[in-house]
Amino acid sequence: MNDSLTAPSFPTLLQRYFADHLTRHRAVSPRTIAAYRDTFRLLLLFVEKHIGKSPTAVALTDLQSEVVLAFLDHLERDRANSSRSRNARLAAIRSFLRYAAHHDITALPVIQRTLAVPMKRCDKPLLGFLSREEMQAIIEAPDASSWTGRRDRALFTVMYNTGARVSEIIALRASDVILDGSLCAHIQGKGRKQRSIPLWRKTASILRAWKRELGDIPQTASIFPNRDGGAMTRSNVTQRLALHVKAATKRFPQLVNRQVSPHTFRHTTAMHLLQSGIDITVIALWLGHESTTTTHMYVEADLSMKERALERLQPVRGGVSRYKPPDALMQFLQAL
Repeated sequence: MNDSLTAPSFPTLLQRYFADHLTRHRAVSPRTIAAYRDTFRLLLLFVEKHIGKSPTAVALTDLQSEVVLAFLDHLERDRANSSRSRNARLAAIRSFLRYAAHHDITALPVIQRTLAVPMKRCDKPLLGFLSREEMQAIIEAPDASSWTGRRDRALFTVMYNTGARVSEIIALRASDVILDGSLCAHIQGKGRKQRSIPLWRKTASILRAWKRELGDIPQTASIFPNRDGGAMTRSNVTQRLALHVKAATKRFPQLVNRQVSPHTFRHTTAMHLLQSGIDITVIALWLGHESTTTTHMYVEADLSMKERALERLQPVRGGVSRYKPPDALMQFLQAL
């Protein structure tokens, strides 16, 4: 730790945090760096208005818990951020403060109080997932007579097979798809963690045909390119999916009122694996979850599994007697 005479300034600490700690030592993804950067841009603009200090004049001790709480309230009230967005901003601030605590001992009391600012509880939305028939209809919706249609069929098939995030799918290169011997796709996941997902024979067959159509492309080239040969973007995938979901509504009108996003494919893969009897630890590895705790949300969301469990539970025979409070105090509490 540095002593008070050599403690770096807040601007220096923040620059080292991004340039050294996040980029070199932790090797976090560019997306995480961008999210943390945006958090501190918003925070420093707020601090400038709140306490009248320019960003370069801010000291670490200015990040009092009261200031951070006011900033979080500002995000929800003035910027209409959700509780989840608020918590994500707070997580970025906490990460920096834990780093700063090792470099400026004089600011420890302030840092400890600010680190104690709690995350806000928020409702967990119900998971949206598709039936097997709905998924099949969407995969088959693209026009197989067009280049983009054949690409989209291959894209959606791999998305459903792997349960990968859309960022992982559009990052897939030709060399990441193994179609000889052990059929699999090598996925580059969060935190630069790699995982290998087995491919169904049908998926491998579709990919072989698609790779033949791509011709002799570099092994580092995107397996799902856009018209210009570059990798697709998130918005590309979302737009193409919306187009084909609309086409699939002819077979399944109920899809009209459904919010189907690329992430819906991920949820659907997990639910179908779970319903097929795959162990939850295997599903966690399949999806690239660090902990099975994250994967447990699929168990909670699967109503059919709950119904089967209820069927196995025999109802208690006999009537249920009405509860009678034993004394006056219990009667008083019962009446509240």
